Amino acid sequence: MRHVIRDLVTATALAGLVLAGCDGCSEKDKKQAEQGPAAGEKVTSEGGSLPSLESFSDIDKEADRSREIFQSIGTVLKHPRCVNCHPTEDQPLMGDRSRPHRPMVVRGKGGMGAPGMRCNTCHTNKNYQGVPGGAGWRMAPAEMAWEGKSLAEICRQIKDPERNGGKSLEQLAEHMAEDNLVAYGWNPPEQYEPAPGTHQRFGTLARAWIDSGAHCPDAE
Repeated sequence: MRHVIRDLVTATALAGLVLAGCDGCSEKDKKQAEQGPAAGEKVTSEGGSLPSLESFSDIDKEADRSREIFQSIGTVLKHPRCVNCHPTEDQPLMGDRSRPHRPMVVRGKGGMGAPGMRCNTCHTNKNYQGVPGGAGWRMAPAEMAWEGKSLAEICRQIKDPERNGGKSLEQLAEHMAEDNLVAYGWNPPEQYEPAPGTHQRFGTLARAWIDSGAHCPDAE
């Protein structure tokens, strides 16, 4: 009963934001916002955990250890809190089931939405009444899309400056450990499942993966 009430409150809050601030929304989008989450949207499974760095210490070969560490990192990278902002299409995803974003929005310049439907129209600098938020809320660059890709493909992609926003491995480590939109993954609105583990542990494992050679899992 508690989660039903919470979802109703969230839907009401989102409807208020959409109807008041999203002049470009279609009637279908407005109606969906008023009706609340789709049936089955709420996922109640636990977010899981990330192993400690020490748990990999018994793997003697550095390359093997690096690959195993990335397997754990991958549980975050493939989680909806991460994938939703790295979609294959030009439309972000939402919720624990990664449904197409409603109201209908597109990437736009800088990943911050098209004119009249900018991300910060509804997404403020922090979560607000069930609507996700964070400073500079935006989609990841198109070249960083990895929805539906294997972990081996994602690994090769994020190591490639041409497909990771121009980041060196050092910058990638900083991004994973310090970026506020990455940190959002562990602090979503109450109705959404957080990413596995903690942001601090994720950053620690990312650094260890890079320091051990940034090896990728074998092709799946």
